[in-house]
Amino acid sequence: MADAKFSIKAVSENATKTIVKARNFSMVIDEPPSLGGKDEGANPVEFVLAALAGCLNVMGNLIAKEMGFALKSFKINVSGPLDPDFLFGKTTEGRAGYKEIVAELEVETDADKETLDKWIKAVESRCPVSDNLSNSTPLKVVLK
Repeated sequence: MADAKFSIKAVSENATKTIVKARNFSMVIDEPPSLGGKDEGANPVEFVLAALAGCLNVMGNLIAKEMGFALKSFKINVSGPLDPDFLFGKTTEGRAGYKEIVAELEVETDADKETLDKWIKAVESRCPVSDNLSNSTPLKVVLK
């Protein structure tokens, strides 16, 4: 199968607010007041966590179906710490991004522990967002 290509277009509405178009959908990215925004949308690092949760959901359900069991309920909690001092140029120690991201999956199912252990490994390894967060992906930021 040929590679699938995804893209978005974004426009800065002001210093903290970005309007993003993905296919027929619009997303508002903004910062909370504590970071200078008006809290009109999730901020960029929250969208990263949301992207991971969405991908884990899709892959979790797909792989459960492939493995022959149903998820009666599936909850995903994702969190991680980052250093705002680096972000705002107050320090050059450390890094701007998350120091760690933890995704907790809560499932209700009839599958046994051995099956769920295989399932969660497959979910993590096949989730494109998990892969992008766990591995270095070439990134080019170019001025046009």
